[in-house]
Amino acid sequence: MAAILAFAGSNSSTSINYKLVRYTSAMVNGHEIQLLDMTRYPFPMYSADDEKQKGYSNSLIELKNDIQKADALMLSVNEHNGNPSAYFKNVVDWLSRLERKFLLDTKVLLMSTSGGKRGGMGALTVVENMLPRFGAEIVATFSLPSFGENFGSDGITDEALRAQHQKALDTFLETLK
Repeated sequence: MAAILAFAGSNSSTSINYKLVRYTSAMVNGHEIQLLDMTRYPFPMYSADDEKQKGYSNSLIELKNDIQKADALMLSVNEHNGNPSAYFKNVVDWLSRLERKFLLDTKVLLMSTSGGKRGGMGALTVVENMLPRFGAEIVATFSLPSFGENFGSDGITDEALRAQHQKALDTFLETLK
């Protein structure tokens, strides 16, 4: 049994990426899932001056410890203007200052969604290229376009997208055996 940490790269209380990661984590059996609500992790914008003067917050240290205790991550990133949100980039900046290889040997299922037809692909691509610098192994990706049209109370409504999502999840889970 693997320990999986699941969260969205958004601090919005109405995050559709959190809805996607919560839905995905509920599909997993036989593994221990810890689902984080990032609205509970407020971090100031990274500043070298703040780092020198104030050090690292307990929340940041706890998040890093949770990440490093996990065997794998299930992450869904939101997109602002074709890139990951400033919030997510800021979290990565703080974590990488605390420990450069904070994702060493961590397998990642990387997802994204948006209200648009590209499904957050810009952010997904940026993060897919960014996380390996910190030790992550991206083992599967999935992008859900047009969230409002393709996600309902029972999850992903489009059959082809549901099959793509299941394939990405299965690929991810297979690496945890």
